[in-house]
Amino acid sequence: MPSSALRAPASGYPHPGPARHPADWRTRAACAGLPDGAVFARRPKAALPALRACAVCPVRRYCLEAVAPQVSWFDGVSGGRLWRNGKEVPVPEALGDDRPADHLEEPS
Repeated sequence: MPSSALRAPASGYPHPGPARHPADWRTRAACAGLPDGAVFARRPKAALPALRACAVCPVRRYCLEAVAPQVSWFDGVSGGRLWRNGKEVPVPEALGDDRPADHLEEPS
């Protein structure tokens, strides 16, 4: 296998890129084609592409379980939320419609 086919993310975290096994949940992750800078962002604005992908991702639950952000002190987007040092980072209201659907409140 050529060495160019194997690319580890710059951050060292298991970004859902090319999966090792066809049945791997990462093959269906909505963020699979996004740059590492969006998936492992520490700030809400930089994380918006990944948060948008999470809003429609069919494997969001598996991602959250695999990354276990609170246990691993994860920095980035997992399970539809932004994490920094294993703590959820609130996405400011100023981002409005750019936030994923599960973070928007239903009108009363």
